[in-house]
Order: sequence, then structure tokens, then C-alpha cells
Amino acid sequence: MGLGYVGCVSSACLAALGHQVIGVDTDAHKVNSVLEKKAPFYEPYLDAVVARSVETGRLTASLDLAASVASSDIVLVCVGTPSNRYGNLSTEQLDRVFAQIALTLPTRTRQLIIAVRSTVYPGTCQELMARHVGDNPLVRIVSNPEFLREGTAVKDFIEPSLVVAGGEDREAVSRVADLYGSLGFAPSLVSLRTAEMIKYACNAFHAVKIAFANEIGSLAASLDVSPAEVMDTLCVDTRLNLSKTYLRPGFAFGGSCLPKDLRALNYRAARVNQTLPLLASVLDSNQRHLDRAIQAVLSLPARRLGVFGLTFKEDTDDLRESPVVALIEALIGKGRQIRIYDPNVNLEAIYGSNKNFLLNALPHIGSALTGSVEDLLQDVEYIILAQTPNAEQAATLAASGLPSLNLVKSSLDFIPRLATTNE
Repeated sequence: MGLGYVGCVSSACLAALGHQVIGVDTDAHKVNSVLEKKAPFYEPYLDAVVARSVETGRLTASLDLAASVASSDIVLVCVGTPSNRYGNLSTEQLDRVFAQIALTLPTRTRQLIIAVRSTVYPGTCQELMARHVGDNPLVRIVSNPEFLREGTAVKDFIEPSLVVAGGEDREAVSRVADLYGSLGFAPSLVSLRTAEMIKYACNAFHAVKIAFANEIGSLAASLDVSPAEVMDTLCVDTRLNLSKTYLRPGFAFGGSCLPKDLRALNYRAARVNQTLPLLASVLDSNQRHLDRAIQAVLSLPARRLGVFGLTFKEDTDDLRESPVVALIEALIGKGRQIRIYDPNVNLEAIYGSNKNFLLNALPHIGSALTGSVEDLLQDVEYIILAQTPNAEQAATLAASGLPSLNLVKSSLDFIPRLATTNE
């Protein structure tokens, strides 16, 4: 459904993979272009793929949505979701397509899978189904976001870097994923809302990377440093820089390096009249994430809390700018009674700036520190996991039967769930 950029590329390439495809659109020019073995817009190699697919009889095009749906098992919805005047996405075209599909259902006798390729906010597919299809037992909904770049779309389709299919019906999800099976790329089969969200996450990450490279490049150039040499060297590191390292949602960052260096970078940029809004926002973003965790702990039905972990991350005794110290400071200020255990912190062993930071923030920390997990569990109502315990520690915590709030878990369970809305 839709012979625009995504729809035409998807139609032609799926046909090239051996599927029978009908490209549907309300625009006669687009439909006629395909029937005439041409792409309705310029995209490298697309004309050739369209021509070959039409010649083999595996691709055709039509203005008749109802007849096309009636003869199909899977409908790929590829219509636009442009911004409305307020910045929200517009689902007008999606609503129109779903409404037209719904009109074909009363006479349908076999299953139909609706796979949404359009970029939509999490929850949109469910809302469209509820609004137009209801609980029709023959219809299944799947989110199948596209990852096609203009100028390289055909190559991106045939040599994908990511294939995602999401839904609550595993059979339907697998059938949509199987459309791309001959590409030899393992698909990611996920939940419906995850599939919707991943496209936004990818695009936001791409935008952040571009903005980051441009800000670093601008600052480097103003300091008579080669921007290309800096970024090329940064990209050599595929273990920390170009990798999944640091890309797991969890607790706020801290330590003796990241906060200090971000502050210095922004300070020195201002001295050479450079404005770095992305980098300038990082510390504020980190603080807001910490604030969310503090509010989550304060909302617990408990006043006596045991905190596992004190340093800024596991396997170190470095307490400098640890978000856990800031968390505890806030909790004590709100009248919570705190017990703390960190396997790597011994108040008698730490010294210098490390100890000074801790004592300046928490002057009476000595009375709260415990020497073991077992001591931590005494006379507390709730356990706050600010670090990941090892297997033995985790078993002891679990055996206590005490409820816990995990601040480092990748699911970020401490963030309150909000009502889903597209407004």
C-alpha cells in the first residue's frame, strides 16, 4: 500500500526475491510508471529492478485497493507519516488505508497480515487496529519498519544491516520475517511496540552521531586540530567507541573522567566562541536521569532502605562523582534511613580526593556502611540495587525475601509507565 519511496523500493525488491507483489497507490502516475517498467522517481538501480520484476510477472501495480487486498495474504503498508503542525506524526494516510482495508474484511475467509512499514510511534499499530479492524480473528498486525536510505535504498534492501518484525502473534511475525529470508540475514523478532520504537531509536542515534561529529569537528578546527584525524582515530576503537558498549540503558554515569571532561570541553569551547548544544546538554540529561531514579526510590512504601553499591560502577573503589552518592545524599535529606554495602569500599582504606569527595557529600557515612550483604539486610524494608551483585550476593539478597528496586537493570523498571498517546 503506497508506491512512494519505501513502497516502490519494497515492492520491486520483494518481487526480485521471488514474491508476487501488487503495488497499490491512489496516484495514477505512480501506478502507470510501474506498469511501464519504470520507477516513479529517481533512485539508483531502482528502474532496473522495477523493469526486471514487471517483465518476470512478479510485480504489477493497481489503483484498486480492495481487489488487491482480496488477492493478498500480507499487506505491507508503506504510506507517509509526515509531521503535523505541532511536530507530532500525522496518521491521516494510515487511517485512510486501514479504513479501506476494513471495508474488504466482511467477505474475507482467510487470514490477512497487515505489516506496517511506515514509521509510527509505539502504540500506533494497536490504535489503528482498534479504530478500524476491531477484534476480527482473521487479521493480524505486525510492525516491519524499513531502514532504507535515499540514494542507497536498493543496496540497503538487498544487503540489510537490520531486519525487524514485531508483533504479539509469533506466526504472523515469522511469516513477515520470512519475506526477507533469501537475503541470508537473521531478522530480529521482537514485540510490536519494540518494533515501532526501534526505528525512532535508530534515526535518533544517527542524528546524534552526525551532530556529535560536527560539534567535535567544529571545536577541533577552532583549536587548529584536524577534525578528520580526530574522528578517524576515534573510529579505530571498535571495542568502546563503535560498538554496543555503553548502549545498554541503566543508571546515570559518574566517575572521575566523564563528568570532569565534559565540563572542561564545554568550558574551553566557550572560550573560543564555540557553542556545542549537544555536548552541553549531556550532563543535564544525566542529572535528569538520576532525578528520575531518586523520585522512584522516594515513592517506595518504605523508609528504611538498604543500598547495594556505592561507587560509580562495579569493580572499583572510585567514589568520585558517583551517582549513588548523590542518590543517598538526596534520600537522607528526605528522611530515609539508609544502610549501604559495597564489596569494594572500605572507609579505612580509601584516601585522598576519593575519600574527601565521599565525606564532603556524606559526613556520617561510617554509621551507614556495612561489612557484608547479610549486615545490609538487617532492619531494612527495601533493597536498592545501584550495582549488579555477583551470583552469590544475588542469591543472598533473593533469599531475604525483601522487595528490591533495580536501578541498573536494562529494562529501567524504575521509570513509571505513562499512558500511551499520539498527542
